[in-house]
Amino acid sequence: MIENTLLQALGIEVTHLEKGKVIASMPVDERTRQPFGILHGGASVALAETVASVGAYELVDQETEVVAGLEINANHVRSKHEGVVTAVGTVLHQGRTTQVWDIKLTDEQDRLICVSRCTMAVIKKK
Repeated sequence: MIENTLLQALGIEVTHLEKGKVIASMPVDERTRQPFGILHGGASVALAETVASVGAYELVDQETEVVAGLEINANHVRSKHEGVVTAVGTVLHQGRTTQVWDIKLTDEQDRLICVSRCTMAVIKKK
């Protein structure tokens, strides 16, 4: 399902999945750094929205519903030059038409790199 997607291009791997919680990792390398050599904020946001999307999809009726990002924000609190960032997403609100997810990205020493909140729309399949 990730072949030929942004997840594959950025090296994002989902490592843990349960109802209401998702963990994924992403390398900080030539694919995810900005020109000044640090983790690109857009790559962090892509990882955060991936975690929220995967988690939201696990909480809906997959026969009749899909999910899509409605809004996302992020605060980039620490730079990262190399290594791996890990995102842990947890559901804050699970409604009939929306879900709100809290996502924290940390480094290998468990230092906060980015904190994000993502609102997911729950959409009925046509």
